[in-house]
Amino acid sequence: MDTGVRTPLVDMFRRGEAAQDIRMMAARGALAPRAHEQLALLAMLVGDQDAEIAAAAEATLASIPPAALAAFLIRSDVPADLQSFFTARGLELTAGAPAADDAPLVDTAAALPGDKADDKDEDELSMLQRIAAMNVAQRMTIAMKGSREARAILIRDPNRIVAAAVLSSPKLTDMEVESIAKMANVSEDVLRIIALNRAWVKNYPVVLGLAKNPKTPVAVSMNLLARLNERDLKMISTDRNVPEVLRMTARKKLTMDK
Repeated sequence: MDTGVRTPLVDMFRRGEAAQDIRMMAARGALAPRAHEQLALLAMLVGDQDAEIAAAAEATLASIPPAALAAFLIRSDVPADLQSFFTARGLELTAGAPAADDAPLVDTAAALPGDKADDKDEDELSMLQRIAAMNVAQRMTIAMKGSREARAILIRDPNRIVAAAVLSSPKLTDMEVESIAKMANVSEDVLRIIALNRAWVKNYPVVLGLAKNPKTPVAVSMNLLARLNERDLKMISTDRNVPEVLRMTARKKLTMDK
């Protein structure tokens, strides 16, 4: 089902890339960091092929007070497809004051033992040890609700849905996205997701970071060349770390622009 909500996490659920335990976690309201994502996931999961997951999603939706649900859905930033899903279920979207908060409408996520979500003095080794002992569901929770240090570690997680959770975190800053765009030790999927986000690629340092990153898929890098200034094109045209086809294309563009 397409609810009109577009985030890296929701997109992975839509493509059927979330495992059974992760879907169940979302169905119980314990996963999404924002109301948009939570409602989109629940709308998808009520039709899940696993009857237990579908039932859990229905129970979670039933636990949301109709007035709070309606107040959120009348917000101008809620997609029409998501509104239609709930009106088809009998919810009346009457005029009133739209909700100002984007927090999940139901939050059943349990706090992780010893979580220090915003402790800037967190020792990196300690954080690595804690993350290594977590299962996928716990790593996703930390990815979306934890600290900047945790996100820097989890963006390199081998499980794609954990990295997608990092990119869906409401705490993720533009500076972090710039840093991730330059990382050569993240997956191609992470870099592709960043490149497809219109808001992020309005930021020139993100575009440059992706274009220079040897891990960025060539098709993505090639499309970004048109966004670069002459100085950065010259730099890429001689950069031995990027694919040869990218260097050659940068050289041709420099010649054509003269």
